[in-house]
Amino acid sequence: MLLIRLPQVKDMTGLGRSSVYKLMSEGRFPKAVTLIGRASAWVESEVVEWIEARVAERDSGLPSDN
Repeated sequence: MLLIRLPQVKDMTGLGRSSVYKLMSEGRFPKAVTLIGRASAWVESEVVEWIEARVAERDSGLPSDN
């Protein structure tokens, strides 16, 4: 399991910091793992799955709520 920090999440998704945290608080993006204190990271495979789901929604032609 690989943990990635916010700069990598932003690079992978094209989202900004505030968008990542907003989607996360709405339950529409994978939750971060607290490492220590205020440091957090995301499970890379969960972020990849989230991206793949966005592509699948696009390809299916169905509207997305994410």
